[in-house]
Amino acid sequence: MRARLLALVLMLLLAGCSSGGTRDDGRITLRFQSLAWQEESVEANKELVKEWNATHPDVRVEYVQGSWDSVHDQLLTAFEGGEAPDIIHDASDDLADFAYGGYLADLTDLLPARLKSDIPQRSWETTTFGDGIYGVPFLQEPRVLIANAKWLKRSGVRIPTPEKPWSWAEFRRITEQLSGRGKYGIAWPLKEPVSATLNLSLSTGGQLFHRGADGKVTVRFEAADQVVPRTIHAQAGTDRSASPTTLGSGGSDTLPGFFGGRYAMVPLGFSYRQQIVQQAPKGFDWQVLPAPAGAGGLTQGVSPQTLSVAEDSPHKKEAAAFIDFLLRPKNMVRLALGDWMLPTGDRALNDPALRTPEHGWATGTALAAHLRPAPAQTVRGYPEWKDKVATPALQEYYSGAIGIRELRERLEEDGNLVLARYQR
Repeated sequence: MRARLLALVLMLLLAGCSSGGTRDDGRITLRFQSLAWQEESVEANKELVKEWNATHPDVRVEYVQGSWDSVHDQLLTAFEGGEAPDIIHDASDDLADFAYGGYLADLTDLLPARLKSDIPQRSWETTTFGDGIYGVPFLQEPRVLIANAKWLKRSGVRIPTPEKPWSWAEFRRITEQLSGRGKYGIAWPLKEPVSATLNLSLSTGGQLFHRGADGKVTVRFEAADQVVPRTIHAQAGTDRSASPTTLGSGGSDTLPGFFGGRYAMVPLGFSYRQQIVQQAPKGFDWQVLPAPAGAGGLTQGVSPQTLSVAEDSPHKKEAAAFIDFLLRPKNMVRLALGDWMLPTGDRALNDPALRTPEHGWATGTALAAHLRPAPAQTVRGYPEWKDKVATPALQEYYSGAIGIRELRERLEEDGNLVLARYQR
């Protein structure tokens, strides 16, 4: 009898500790795992959760802090263990395996028409797998050039604008012109070289991943795919206009040298502007420039941040309603300002707060129309291809350890062996 009583008490305790589901009083609790990490962004997310809870007493949202560094493996473990949060913050290029694996809910019939129409189709393509929509793309950032404004002005080079950007060839010439006496025209932070290379290569017409009539994807490293990596390789190895020591660095690692006058420009994601505002020395004059353009113009690949609903969630409609609330135009602006990124929604993007010249906001919003799904969006096996094949191959190429021929062989031959395992 005592053993039965203890077992009953334990069951009740476990039920009370559950962080999701429906309580005895009928109130639903949803877990929202956010990957916001910048102080302003975390604050904006938590404030919106608080506002939802204040106006929706029957559906409470619990904020759960996640991390970009471990999100893929953490989510995979959670999905397989039946412990996934109801509402999932991630990036679109991480969704394919989860969507095809049945871990994410198809949102096609759960999202309101307002939200569907406000976000352009090109953004929805980043979260569409097969016939379903498995995430709502809500924040995105172009890669831009952060430049030392005084250095560029003093040099007399033509300053590019979204209307008249540099070509890749002109960009190479200008970085060489800006270099000399231990200083460099550009610092490429390429610790994670794959997304930067692939996304910028859309401007030159590169695709890399090609889907056949049978639906299978193969890698082809063609001439258009080679313009960007050849340019970076030449800047670092031939022209000496790119700092070789930053090739293995992350974006933040280049900022001290940039502030110290060692590099004229650094290609960074748009959100890095917040760090620059916070860390730049007093009086440091900087500006945001568009990345170079090629045959494809200013087209650039992006992998928007997304909000998804777990397939195992017993409250999908309520989770979708919270996403709709979180992404109302004014709320989307708050999230964009908090993360120093661009919203995907047209109404939010037109908000005056995101159109100001201050801190380069206007340059970023001018690039929004040119953003397209990153080449790897719907490629199953992309995370493994990136980690095991593309990252080491590109790192070795940029450092000068291998040439373009070996780079091509490894990306294609080794890469297609990896992708083939996911397409049987």
